[in-house]
Amino acid sequence: LDQTQRAHADQHAWRQREWDNLITEFDRGLRTLFSSARSVRPHPDRHVAEAELSAAEKRHALGLMRVNHCGEVCAQALYQGQALTARDPAAREALRHAAFEEVEHLAWTEQRIRELGGHRSLFNPLWYTGSLAIGISAGLLGDKWNLGFLEETEHQVGAHLDSHLSELPVQDAKSRAIVTQMRDDELKHAEMAHDFGAADLPAPIKNLMKLSASQLACLVAIRRTCGQ
Repeated sequence: LDQTQRAHADQHAWRQREWDNLITEFDRGLRTLFSSARSVRPHPDRHVAEAELSAAEKRHALGLMRVNHCGEVCAQALYQGQALTARDPAAREALRHAAFEEVEHLAWTEQRIRELGGHRSLFNPLWYTGSLAIGISAGLLGDKWNLGFLEETEHQVGAHLDSHLSELPVQDAKSRAIVTQMRDDELKHAEMAHDFGAADLPAPIKNLMKLSASQLACLVAIRRTCGQ
């Protein structure tokens, strides 16, 4: 009888933890979409002077930073979905740590968007929902594939941010400082996932990820609708 009672108590405690995790991630999602993020670390551009930009250069930098902000919204949703379905506590904690740094990226890019005279994309709830579904699906495949998905995502994001560094106006040192730190963080997240035992995804999966609808939407639709 004692063993039966302990088993029921353990099951109840497990269910309570899962509900707590679900509520926490739901709250985090609301904060991602509808409140301004805050950074614990100092902003990378805090000591960088604002450069003189032409109207065209400012619009271009704004479009790139809005894409980056959208990418961070997507990253939050991916990590939340993956953390919800991760089985190993260590893997779950790794995903949450990566998500914490992505919140800082949200804060940095949002402030830079305001400085450039813009606002966040109105489509963020759409990108968030799609990415959350992808994250949950990745997590259901098992922890090593979950972490493999994280590692490959971060490598692709790092390459994407490198391309933005080549596109940003040379004199826009503030935006460049932010994007450089973001890229370095993303590559650290990829290394972390690898160290936790990430599986090497098959080449077709990697190629499919590059062409995923959520990434294309973030990179194409937002840049064409800078005012939205």
